[in-house]
Parts: sequence; C-alpha cells; structure tokens
Amino acid sequence: SGISILIVDASTVRGEPHHLSGVGIRCVVAAPSKLQRPAGQRVKTDAKDALHLAKLLRLDEIVSVVVPTVEAEAARDLVRAREDARGDLMRARHRLSKLLLRHSIVYNGGQAWTGKHDLWLRHTAAVQLGTTTGTRATRLAFDNDYETVVMVKARRDRLDEAIAHIAAESEFTPLVNRLGCLRGIGPLTAFALAVEIGDWHRFTGNTIGSFVGLVPSESSSGQTRAQGAITKTGNTHVRRLLVEAAWHHRKRYTIGKTMRARWDLAPAEARTRGDAGNRRLNKRWETFNARKKRNSVANVAIARELAGWCWSLAVLDPDHPTNSPAENPG
Repeated sequence: SGISILIVDASTVRGEPHHLSGVGIRCVVAAPSKLQRPAGQRVKTDAKDALHLAKLLRLDEIVSVVVPTVEAEAARDLVRAREDARGDLMRARHRLSKLLLRHSIVYNGGQAWTGKHDLWLRHTAAVQLGTTTGTRATRLAFDNDYETVVMVKARRDRLDEAIAHIAAESEFTPLVNRLGCLRGIGPLTAFALAVEIGDWHRFTGNTIGSFVGLVPSESSSGQTRAQGAITKTGNTHVRRLLVEAAWHHRKRYTIGKTMRARWDLAPAEARTRGDAGNRRLNKRWETFNARKKRNSVANVAIARELAGWCWSLAVLDPDHPTNSPAENPG
C-alpha cells in the first residue's frame, strides 16, 4: 500500500501505530519539537498545516518518535507506578517525621526508617507525643500518618516483587542481566532503564547523555564559550536513576558476593565490559576527589559517563564480539 499516516499529537496515540503497521499501512508518529516550520509564516490554518506536514512526510523530513511495543508499554506503566509509590512513601515519611519534629520529638538511635526506628515510632514516639501534647487530635494525626507510611511501603514492596519477577522472565531479561554488571544498577534499576529508554540503538555513547539531560547547558558566541548547569531535559526518571547509581562508584571498587551473583547471569563479554566500566568510574571519582571537586558536580559527571557505559552494554551483541562498541563510551 502507498498510504502513509502521520500522527503529530503523540498524547492521543494508543494502539493505532501497531494496528496500522499490521495491515501494511505506514504510520509515523512525529516529534512536534523537531518539525520544520516555514520562516515568516503568519497565517496558520489546519489546511496549511496538513499540506506542510504532507510535504515533509513525502520528503522523509519527519523526525519520528519510537513507538514502544504493547509489552514494553505495559512494563513501563508498571515501572512508573513503582516510581509513584516511591514518591508517595517519601512524602508520607516526611509528614510523619515533621509532625514529631514540631513537638520536639527526635530520633537519635541511628539511621531512620529501619526496624529499630519502627519500634521507636510505635513504642516511644507515640507515648511521648501523648504526654507532650495531651490532646487526642494529635495522637489521631500520628496514627493516620503512621498507617499511611505502612500501607504505602507495602504497596511499594509489592511492586518491587512484581518487577523483579518480570525482569527475571521477560524479553528484557538479557538486557537487565547485562546492565547489572555495573555497580549501582540492580535488577529494578536495570529493568527501569530498559523499558524507559526502549531502543538503545538510537544513541551513541556521546549522545545518550544529552537525551537524559546530563550534559551542561551552553551559551557560546565567537571565541567565548560559557557553560552552565545541566540541561535536565529528557526522561526525568532515567536521569534520577543514573545519578543515584553514580554514587555507588565513589567507594573503593571490590567485587563482592552480590556483584558476582549478577555477573553469573551475564555473558562473558558483558562481565568484561562491566568490570572495565566499574574500574574506570571509580578512578574518575578518585580524580575528582583529588581535585577537590564538589561532590554533587562530580557525581553528575560520573552519571553522564555511566549512561555511556549502560549504552555500551545495552547494544552489546554477545554472539558477535567484533561488533562491540568502543572501549571508553561517552
């Protein structure tokens, strides 16, 4: 068939691209921000827009958006539900801790939100709150906030279990196993990266950092070059995962029991690249520390390079090692 269909508003896309492709009709989902617009045009109508888009489609000048498969989109919905639960849990914990702080009740027994901290909340903080305020309303507020923390944590744990099961037995399992060769990237993080990015072959080790907004902004002219904070464009979830994973490379690199268990699930080529990436990123941290670079700035730089190492493992073809990416991606 010579029929082609162009979809500009991707927010309304459901299963149309898959259905149309199944019946032999070409369907392109355009990236609106990448569309070429005529210079100096002051008249905008639906007819003019349709004619302009038809010309761009005929000339193959449309920058298309990758449409995920039905399975990938379902997995992405699950990952984002888990991300929502994580945010809800953080806010619920903040509400509970700030309620206690307003009444000068502070936990000094070590790290918060552990089993020991939970016992303190139920047996010590609740009693102190009752004796300090003497009001039933405050105790009811505490009980409500504590119950919310428990319920949201249980919801997050159920989602973690579901994601771990799918990550171990799905089309994403080989990719999850390869990404797990890097420090800071466990099964949950690897699965989230796999389903959020989708087609890794769209990028290179240099371009994936800009896709997730980890490259510095720039305003240069002539001989003057001025760089600012990172752009923070693209997928916020992926950027947060990479930044959090980058902190794991700060400590001295040792191959422990957990890392060896993850390596056993990956092919030899991926294990070799993962080990090289771990050593490289840890060395970069040592260099930044020697230069007394601010930790937050150094960690973003490590996260940007970590994205390149993730890409190199994602596009790795264990059956054809000669097609492997360069030694130092990004």
